[in-house]
Amino acid sequence: MTLNNITPLRRQYLDIKSRYGDCLLLFRIGDFYEAFDEDASQLARELDIVLTSKPMGKSGRIPLAGVPHHSLERHLRTLIARGFRVAICEQLSDASVKQGGGGSLMERGVVRVVTPGTILEPALLSSKANNYLAAIYIEHQRAGIAYADVTTGEFAATEINLAEATNELQRIAPTEVLIPQSAVHNHEVLPTNRPTRCPDDIFNFRYAERAVLEHFNATTLQAFGLRDKPLAVRAAGSLLSYLRDTATNAAEGLTRLAYYDTEHAMTLDVAALRSLEIFDSATHAGTLLFVLDRTRTAFGGRLLRRWLRRPLLDKFEIARRHDHVEWFVNHQEEADTLAEVLGRVHDLERLSARARTGLSSPHEIWTLGESLAAIPDARLVLQKDARTFGALLTALPACAEIKQLIERAIADGLTRKSAHDHIRDGFSDELDRLRALLRDSKKELAAMETRERARTGIKSLRVSFNKVFGYYIEVTRPNLHLVPEDYTRKQTLANAERFITLELKEHESLVVHAEGRIAELEVSLFRQVCAEVGRARTEITGAATTLAYLDCIRAFAEIAREWNYTRPHIADDAELRFAEMRHPVLEQSLGRDSFVGNDLTLGGASMSSEAPQIALITGPNMSGKSTFMRAAALCVMMAQVGSFVPAREAHVGICDRIWTRTGLYDRIGSRESTFMTEMLETAQILHGATTRSLVLLDELGRGTSTYDGLSVARAVLEYIHNHPRLSCKTLFATHYHELTELESLLPRLKNFCVAIAERDDELEFLYKVTHGTSGRSYGVYAARLAGLPAPVVRRAEALLAEYETANPAAPTAKHATPTPHRAQDETLAKILADLDLDALSPVEALMKLYELRQIAVESETQTGAEIRSIRSA
Repeated sequence: MTLNNITPLRRQYLDIKSRYGDCLLLFRIGDFYEAFDEDASQLARELDIVLTSKPMGKSGRIPLAGVPHHSLERHLRTLIARGFRVAICEQLSDASVKQGGGGSLMERGVVRVVTPGTILEPALLSSKANNYLAAIYIEHQRAGIAYADVTTGEFAATEINLAEATNELQRIAPTEVLIPQSAVHNHEVLPTNRPTRCPDDIFNFRYAERAVLEHFNATTLQAFGLRDKPLAVRAAGSLLSYLRDTATNAAEGLTRLAYYDTEHAMTLDVAALRSLEIFDSATHAGTLLFVLDRTRTAFGGRLLRRWLRRPLLDKFEIARRHDHVEWFVNHQEEADTLAEVLGRVHDLERLSARARTGLSSPHEIWTLGESLAAIPDARLVLQKDARTFGALLTALPACAEIKQLIERAIADGLTRKSAHDHIRDGFSDELDRLRALLRDSKKELAAMETRERARTGIKSLRVSFNKVFGYYIEVTRPNLHLVPEDYTRKQTLANAERFITLELKEHESLVVHAEGRIAELEVSLFRQVCAEVGRARTEITGAATTLAYLDCIRAFAEIAREWNYTRPHIADDAELRFAEMRHPVLEQSLGRDSFVGNDLTLGGASMSSEAPQIALITGPNMSGKSTFMRAAALCVMMAQVGSFVPAREAHVGICDRIWTRTGLYDRIGSRESTFMTEMLETAQILHGATTRSLVLLDELGRGTSTYDGLSVARAVLEYIHNHPRLSCKTLFATHYHELTELESLLPRLKNFCVAIAERDDELEFLYKVTHGTSGRSYGVYAARLAGLPAPVVRRAEALLAEYETANPAAPTAKHATPTPHRAQDETLAKILADLDLDALSPVEALMKLYELRQIAVESETQTGAEIRSIRSA
């Protein structure tokens, strides 16, 4: 079928579709967005709407599905969530244009392509979460990463080692990731299975550099910190090019590009975020975000999320936040006042971005003005203590000029649907004159009706208006004989006739002209206001940044005051010390007086035995081991975010990273077993942890046989203790009670257990962690509590008794290390004989030497004990 055999509308559609083949094209026809061909089938299937057809010339009927224009946002949400890229094709003119080959149709074109990372519609976004678009370019084990939120204007880039790229992308949590078309999709790096592939050209350095410089109207990359960061330039430039090609003017909201360094924040990988339940929870207890988010503004909520993903390493910045939290804790009246003020502030970041990109409605600009009006009240709170808040006062502009412009220009009380009369009286002399003319015209019409009734004697004569005929004079049939000659018949009705006069036509022309001119003026004036708001965006976003900081600080103070949190002492040493530490999420779930606080002291290799490097924790299932460990990690994280912590006292030596290996799960897609997953994550910890890290290992080795698991668990503990690079603070929970023997072998390891009380074959969990060891795991008791059938529980108890009787010499650390000194001498000789000196690395040699020394010391101690025993006999 040739193009000559199809309608002009079909030809227009096919031409546009050919340029957006990877998108689902929504083609505006009147009040509907329609899809054709395969797009129609997909649209009908995904939205559960009717699939019909439409005649398109000699090509026959074409599959068709459509949605009303007013419900576009709702349907876009569904399509984007299901991974579609949607091209929005609008009618670009009111008049039809003549087409070659005959026929005419309305001009149409794609105004934007909606993708997960380029959403602009507020209804499709979470108000308290950023919607990031990211780009990554990899070369020679290095990666350039750029990310942007087009709704807030945030735009940043970095260049890091490839090994760190996964963690960084997971921290950013983008909804869409751009990669070159030719790039190999590395599932280990990208946090998505569906990256957006873009032409390789836009990742070319020269192309990307030009895109950055042209966007910011700059002549050098030095101002952005990108002068010697070619991979970061490639990522940032490709992102800008993608926005230019898909979202038309969305990139206009990106007015600033910042280079950042990942080494200035604590690293939290996806395993830590998941196991600590920072943003998502597998239980009904809630998340840390839920506990801490008392923010009153959308941009404050977004900042809190960013803080939780990047806890601070700078002791002075942490102390600054703590100072401000403490002030609001001690000044509740001012904190409550600030909360009320912030409650009046809407989303300054997104409202100003929409103004900058020309997408604002009059209601949004009015809302922006109302929000800016609250800033002076926030400044009054800070002025109560200018010494403490001096820097914040400087960083909080009043935005007075733009606020006054909006107040002068935009009428009060606009609703979301207000489309007319949104420019305030007194803002434009011409607009005021035309509005007065319209008001006078209504009076003139009433006067004309009175005059005509008097002149004609027709008391029922009526002057009216409709959209089809305009203004007219209506006379009922019984009075038609009274109609004067200067009336011109316009329409005949069943019971009346409608007429026009020269005077009425002149009046109509005047009114129509005034109405049209008023509509034009309102659009023009509103665009001018939006442009002024856009030019003031730097000032507005500066205010939003400061208010977001205050919102988070005030939220921390509110939760601290309500739940009796304490200010932690932040230090550069390696010690962690908490008194009566609580789990912030479970405490709120269980109730104020139900949670049992615990003490914890941990240190590094240089600390005393009172502050052990490794806490080996034993205890029954459900006794609180995991809760104790997670509480410690959450308290460290909260302290470094700037919050107070749930404890009576707290000393936090700054941690560079929190590592976690908790929970049993398979990476089914990667064909890795539970145990392999466990080993891979443990390997990452052993390779990546430093002396400033905090490590949580929960039930390591339980994914395999008892002997294998015990061996691996012990080897990991010894490695963490002995390796000179590690010496990291470690909480290690286990059911391998044999490992408790290591307390006598590893001087910086200390045993802890969760206390229980046994009464008449019943256990009472005390949830108190003390020094010592737990003799049993009480797994059968846990099975009974879980509701296993009574016969199963009784059988398990009988089997346990049999196993314990038949296997008194279960694998233990004591048996693994022979105690007689002769046996130890033999062990020394065997180890030395088996050593492959040529294959030993320096670190392995040092660790082996440490192991031999421990055996020799133990042998010497045993010999001395035997001599003393003989002498005493």
